[in-house]
Amino acid sequence: MNVSFLKLAEAEFDDAVTHYESEHPGLGLRFRSEVSHSLNRVIDFPTAYPAFGLRTRRCLIAKFPYALIYRYERSNSTVLVVAVAHLHRAPRYWVARVP
Repeated sequence: MNVSFLKLAEAEFDDAVTHYESEHPGLGLRFRSEVSHSLNRVIDFPTAYPAFGLRTRRCLIAKFPYALIYRYERSNSTVLVVAVAHLHRAPRYWVARVP
């Protein structure tokens, strides 16, 4: 399975890690770990998560108010992470990013 992040999604992820780490040492690492676990679940079961838009799916991240918004292309076994979205911020702000 090929996995990639849009640059904006990668920046969101990095910003969230930095924010959590500044709030409490070690919390950024815990967030990074939970995102990694979520991404591994997406890789193992890419169609198990509910549709969330026309061509995207959403995998909630345990213990944090975030979700991976991703697009799965069965034809070439690719997962594209469109957003690492905070669940309490502007909904669907990432829609224009979907290729």
